[in-house]
Amino acid sequence: MTPEEALQATLAGEHAAVYVYGVLGGRVSSSAEPGLAASLRAAYTVHRGRRDQVTAILLHADAEPVAAEVSYELPNAATTAADCRAAAAEIEERCAEVYAAAVGSTARANRQWAIDALTDSAVRALGFGAQSMPFPGVPEL
Repeated sequence: MTPEEALQATLAGEHAAVYVYGVLGGRVSSSAEPGLAASLRAAYTVHRGRRDQVTAILLHADAEPVAAEVSYELPNAATTAADCRAAAAEIEERCAEVYAAAVGSTARANRQWAIDALTDSAVRALGFGAQSMPFPGVPEL
């Protein structure tokens, strides 16, 4: 995978994460589940920022950033707080996979950016209830 392909895949993952977190945030009551609602808002903000950062990286490299899809499939029905937690954990794990690919395909500042994003997503996934793994973003290892 070339560095540009890895960054484009990362951007596609961020588009999906922003969409899904927007939907999840709308399905969780801030009064009934204040901690979960706050975590979903924080994740939405982080992924929106990463989406903008990777877009800027691609534009700086004279690449045309991949556009967002009209909509994305949710990881599950997301009808309960537990469903929303599980969906958020899955989104973070998916993002960790594209960040891991970017770590392996980029260099210098872009690699450091991907390492930081991978680390953050791995920790955030745990906060949403994901299982710990020895090599986050690379489940086959």
